[in-house]
Amino acid sequence: MTQQKLTHLQKILPTEEDMLAFGSQFANAIESGAILFLYGPLGAGKTTLTRGFLRGLGFTEKVKSPTYTLVEQYEIAGHILFHFDFYRLEDARELEQIGIQEYFSPSSICLIEWPEKGVPLLPEPDLACYIAFAEEGREIKLVSYSDRGERILKKLISR
Repeated sequence: MTQQKLTHLQKILPTEEDMLAFGSQFANAIESGAILFLYGPLGAGKTTLTRGFLRGLGFTEKVKSPTYTLVEQYEIAGHILFHFDFYRLEDARELEQIGIQEYFSPSSICLIEWPEKGVPLLPEPDLACYIAFAEEGREIKLVSYSDRGERILKKLISR
């Protein structure tokens, strides 16, 4: 990844509801064209964060995990959001078969779980979200890697 910018946000989220609420707040700061990488071990809360994010955009239906389909698409609140999960990906070249580059556009938002499995076919992220187990729940750290990421993170911090 490119060099991290100066802005980052770190916090403890004690409960699943806190993770959902944070995802919702995050959605309210997002910009079209944003690419977000989600890192964390199994069960850390990457999909829960995405559910909260979708709720924040007004999505009220059940959120399906794309573990077996690689990608789920949502069209809500004037946004096209792609939720990727590369956990089961054996080889990054499999992404070429789904036309991975076509998903990244100025009008879409891409949230990618297990992005490390898609390198080198993925563009640089605007933000990376690191989720870890903590004694008090989950520790989340957001780091910006672009000017867009900086703007999003500053909006999120100011709320």
